Amino acid sequence: QVQLVESGGALVQPGGSLRLTCAASGNIFSIDAMGWYRQAPGKQRELVALIRSDGSTDYGDTAKGRFTISRDGAWNTVWLQMNSLKSEDTAVYYCNAEGIELKKYSIWGQGTQVTVSS
Repeated sequence: QVQLVESGGALVQPGGSLRLTCAASGNIFSIDAMGWYRQAPGKQRELVALIRSDGSTDYGDTAKGRFTISRDGAWNTVWLQMNSLKSEDTAVYYCNAEGIELKKYSIWGQGTQVTVSS
């Protein structure tokens, strides 16, 4: 089974940058894709960015042009580089891994808080 641990959340001023890290452990060779999602108070969880085993990526509309997802070659670590942060980026950011291990799975980390405020 895969375990995920996020880190890097912080309080940052508008216009600033932040890099989130998701460390995966366990059966990482079963992972097909990893992504970052976020959930603000009173809102549904939404996709921020996704990266697949072939390196292809998808971004949510709010992340396009400002955020970049990347990973190392072996799914040990996935990063989310966030630039030009806005107050509306304030949320808990969750790492997710999807794959197949006997059956399909979707695993979530515990989340890391990002607060954008002056």
